[in-house]
Amino acid sequence: MPFIDIENARFHYRFDGPSDAPVVVLSNSLGTNLEMWDPQIPALADRFRVLRYDQRGHGRTSVTPGPYSITQLGRDVLALLDRLEIEEAHFCGLSMGGMTGIWLGVYGGPPIKSLVLCNTAAKIGTAETWNARIEAVEKGGMPAVTEAVLQRWFSPSFTATEPGEIERTRQMLLHSPAEGYTANIAAIRDMDQRETISSIQKPALVIAGTKDPLTTPEDGRFIAEKIAGAQYVELDAAHLSNIEAAPAFTKALLKFLDSVR
Repeated sequence: MPFIDIENARFHYRFDGPSDAPVVVLSNSLGTNLEMWDPQIPALADRFRVLRYDQRGHGRTSVTPGPYSITQLGRDVLALLDRLEIEEAHFCGLSMGGMTGIWLGVYGGPPIKSLVLCNTAAKIGTAETWNARIEAVEKGGMPAVTEAVLQRWFSPSFTATEPGEIERTRQMLLHSPAEGYTANIAAIRDMDQRETISSIQKPALVIAGTKDPLTTPEDGRFIAEKIAGAQYVELDAAHLSNIEAAPAFTKALLKFLDSVR
């Protein structure tokens, strides 16, 4: 497994696709890891150099002392690109990964060529809601929140017809490091990018899920309206649209990337 030491942490990452192709970075959501992007890899890696990584406190990446911030998570991406000698890359992030992407769009500079912001928002929830989640995990570990999270991540119809995907995601959540999870919740809790987002001047695609109760289509449209020239796609899915509506998600992603590569 490839690891690299940056920003006081050891990051787990993986490349797929031709070494001379344009680079696409995929950034995971809260409580998952780089494997959440498995449905997209066959098609993406056919024409792009795909760089996946476990965000700080997730998967096989180090759990450093928290709380974290979105600024910290964004700087992790820039440091990763620098250490891997990648001069420019397209960035695609979902949920927390999308929040990281918003920050990169504002502050990331030339290394970030374009953005795909999926099932995310410029601000999510209230401090009270996130603090309650932190408290639940501190008391009961990841099992205390896993089932409720899965209910928000997938629609009832997908849950009923795709038990294998639900179980795969359940295991990602259950094995997510509790301390890293709560440290990242703090980053989400403290993030409000509603004012800065309009300064993004990069090509952008916003993907939302019609059935997403956490980052709603209204949240997605807000982002698309604030970024000049941004495209907006809404899929028949809940929060993890790249899994629930994988073919449509991948098609929309590739269409956008091909237009900006």
